[in-house]
Amino acid sequence: MAPTIASVDKLAAWLDTQELGTGAPLESRYISGGSQNEIYELRRGDLHCAMRIPPMTAPADRDNGIVREWRIIEALDGTDVPHTEAIAVCTDPSVLGRTFYLMGFVDGWSPMDTLGKWPPPFDTDVRERRGLAYQLVEGAALLSKVDWRAKGLQDLGRPDGFHERQVDRWTGFLERIKGRELPGFDEAAAWLRTHRPIDYIPGIMHGDYQFANVMFRHGAPARLAAIVDWEMGTVGDPKLDLGWVMQSWPEDTNSGAGSVGDYVDMTGMPSRSEVLKHYADVSGRQVDDIDYYCVLAQWKLAVILEQGYQRANGDPKLEAFGPVILDLMRGAAELAEESDYQR
Repeated sequence: MAPTIASVDKLAAWLDTQELGTGAPLESRYISGGSQNEIYELRRGDLHCAMRIPPMTAPADRDNGIVREWRIIEALDGTDVPHTEAIAVCTDPSVLGRTFYLMGFVDGWSPMDTLGKWPPPFDTDVRERRGLAYQLVEGAALLSKVDWRAKGLQDLGRPDGFHERQVDRWTGFLERIKGRELPGFDEAAAWLRTHRPIDYIPGIMHGDYQFANVMFRHGAPARLAAIVDWEMGTVGDPKLDLGWVMQSWPEDTNSGAGSVGDYVDMTGMPSRSEVLKHYADVSGRQVDDIDYYCVLAQWKLAVILEQGYQRANGDPKLEAFGPVILDLMRGAAELAEESDYQR
């Protein structure tokens, strides 16, 4: 059974205080959710939006995470980054028991909702898939250009020393949750300690940027509708979002290779080189150090997923991470060994 909103009457009363659909009946529909957040579609008069709220069972600090997400989508208003409109935020627990925010409802589709298959016309016209790839990486490029200081996000993250902290931070994290050996971890970590980006320009980063966390407009040509799910958003190095996308992007997309998790069909998409060039053209950033970001992305993602795997407790979805994590860590070590990037 889908979750329901704790108190529709209290939510309607709060909406009145915000002058959102005042006095009209409130309709709600559960869209999706997990241990971290639930999403509902709300309709009330001329209001049509989505609500993002932690479930009652989520840790208390998830409320702070909701505020962080809100600050990011609010900061994106007025930029050319595809995003959900920031409508309102509520930190008063007397309304629904948790902090929540309202964002514009996006009429679009996510690759995660199509069960691994592209919707029409991308299912049959593989040439149109090129646009999906370019739009995905263009979203990350546009995000990297946002003036985060002007948007009041100086305290959102700790950009100073970002790369110097990465290995120690995630090594310590793994030690706290460690339940098995991850072959390749030490080799990739050692490589990351002795390599750094050519240049580091701080900015807003999504933290989990991939096809799973964007939405597209319906129909062709491909148009990015919104970047979503900002749970890992911060101010750091935006080019790590590029590394997240490119970590397993093949040069030959018609070879049958897929992205991490193999949840998208890469056939017909532009090559790795073409996608990197598009990011560089839009962002104005160089991509000669992409190997560093791909090693860091694979290594870090493996550690993050390992936490879920260690807590699986019989959950088949989390247990399925087991071999994926080993492949990611092995891939990070192999790329580090094979790369000729020296900085």
